[in-house]
Amino acid sequence: MEGKHAGPPLAGVIGWPISHSRSPILHGHWLRRYGIGGFYVPVALAPETFAEGLRALRTVGFVGANVTVPHKEAALALASAITPRAARVGAANTLTFLPDGGLHADNTDVHGFLANLRQGAPGWSATAGPALVLGAGGAARAIVAGLIEEGCPEVRIANRTRDRADRLADHFAGRLTVVDWGFASAAMDGARTIVNTTVLGMAGQADLDVQLDAAPADAVVNDIVYVPLETPLLRAARRRGLTAVDGLGMLLHQAAPGFERWFGTKPAVDEDLRRAVLGA
Repeated sequence: MEGKHAGPPLAGVIGWPISHSRSPILHGHWLRRYGIGGFYVPVALAPETFAEGLRALRTVGFVGANVTVPHKEAALALASAITPRAARVGAANTLTFLPDGGLHADNTDVHGFLANLRQGAPGWSATAGPALVLGAGGAARAIVAGLIEEGCPEVRIANRTRDRADRLADHFAGRLTVVDWGFASAAMDGARTIVNTTVLGMAGQADLDVQLDAAPADAVVNDIVYVPLETPLLRAARRRGLTAVDGLGMLLHQAAPGFERWFGTKPAVDEDLRRAVLGA
């Protein structure tokens, strides 16, 4: 670690805005649980000050940071060492300041997505059949990468703006089937994994206007929104008898690799953590 800071390890989450983030709550829970004398804080950095802000964090003794919207692609561009997963996704969410002055970039959203599905839908396998991903933003990048990595035979993607879905398909070199948003409900046909990565259904946003009627009876439906925890999409899935997996687990699981890297302890993702983050 560069600089002369010799106090407790410091880490945080960087975004613009950042006040909504629950990452300080979950990392704070782990720090208390394991008796670690470190700190994890929210850091608001505008895009034009992101690079300068990272340098300042290193100077004051930060060992690393998570990055969220809108910095994930910029974080990757500034890194001197990049994991294969981050390169495949084209974005980074977990940064570590290296002793030689470099910056290590990882994408743990892939891990978070896969671990959440395995925990929430035991027996789930990406190889079971096609997947449908709704949305084409940064989270969709990680989820698509995870599905491809796990051997999903076909990944369909639908986004309200077709051009953005086409750009994502280009990034993955033709591995995606782009579906017009108006045909998203029909694209449920045969989809064994269905994932909403849009903000639709989130508190304060419009509902996600898709129907699950065409989905097979053994489909797993995942909504990465976690406020509210039970979104309209997940309610509709449960009414149809489908397996429904909420989005909180992805947030919790993606945090674990960074915590272990920065604070030296592998944390447990369990019900105690869920209750802490939900404010129970």
